[in-house]
Amino acid sequence: MDAHGKLGAFLQARRAQLQPQDVGLPTYGDRRRVPGLRREELALLAGVSASYYTRLEQGASCHASAEVLDAISRALCLEETERRHLHDLATACRHRVAARRPPAERLSPAVRELVRSLEEVPVVVTGRRSDVLAWNTAGHALLAGHVDRAAPERPADRPNMARLVFLDAHIRELYVDWAAKAGAVVGNLRLVAGRHPQDARLAQLIGELTTRSPEFARLWADHRVRACDTAEYGLRHPLVGSLTVRQQTLTVPSEPEQSLVMVTATPGSASQAALKLLVQATATGGGDAGAGACRQDGLQRSR
Repeated sequence: MDAHGKLGAFLQARRAQLQPQDVGLPTYGDRRRVPGLRREELALLAGVSASYYTRLEQGASCHASAEVLDAISRALCLEETERRHLHDLATACRHRVAARRPPAERLSPAVRELVRSLEEVPVVVTGRRSDVLAWNTAGHALLAGHVDRAAPERPADRPNMARLVFLDAHIRELYVDWAAKAGAVVGNLRLVAGRHPQDARLAQLIGELTTRSPEFARLWADHRVRACDTAEYGLRHPLVGSLTVRQQTLTVPSEPEQSLVMVTATPGSASQAALKLLVQATATGGGDAGAGACRQDGLQRSR
C-alpha cells in the first residue's frame, strides 16, 4: 500500500469506529448503511467540505494543511499520539520516498555499559523495528529465557520482540493478558511505520506477521496507534511463578530510535520478591543451576 492508501485507510478505519452519539450527532433512529460516521458527518465536524474530505480518504489529495489535519483529528477524537501519527502519514504522502533497506542498527558503547551496570533490574534494548539489540542477564531470564542469550550479539540472529509475541508459544504463555500485550505491540509498530514509511525492513516484518498471524492481521487492520511507555502486565514465569511487573520504555538520548525497556515490581510486594529471586538465581547459577535454585526456593515457600 502506498502513502496515499495508508492515509486513506487510517482515516476510513478511525471514522468507522466512531458512532454519531459519540460526537453528539443525532441518529434519528435510521438504519445506517456504513459502520460509524458517514464521510459527510465527519467533514461537518472537521469544518471542511465533504468533497475535500472524500478526496483525502480516497487518496486523491494529500495537501491538507496542519490546521486541517488537526481539525480532522479533533473530529475523529484522536489522542495526541494518534494526531501525530496522522501528521506523519500526511507528510509521507506529500514527500514520497522510495523504500530503502537501512543499515543494521548498532548498540553504542555507552548504552552497552548502561545495560551491564543495571544488574538487578531486567533490561532489554530494542531498535526501531523491535529487534533486541541487547539485554542483561535478568532481562533475558525474565522475558525470553528460552532464546539464545547471545543472539542479540549477532545481527543476523537478533530476536524480534514483535515476532516473539505473535509467533512464539512461550511468550504467548508468559503474558497473562496476552491480548493486551499484543495490542500494545501492534499499536507501537503502527506508530513507527507512520514515522518511517520508507523502511523496507519494517515493511517486511509487518508483511510477515500479517501473513503468519491472524491475530496480528486483525489488529493491524484496526489502525490503532499506541506509544509504548509504561504498562503493567501479569506474567506466568516458568521459574518463579506468577508476578505483576511494570514495563517502562525510555528513549536512549544518543540513539532516539532505540528504546530501553526496564522491568520493575511494586516495592515490598510478592512480585518484587519473585523478581529478586530470579535476578539472584540467574546471576549466581545461570542456566539449569538458576532454574534449580528457583524451583528449590519455590518448594520451600510452599511448605
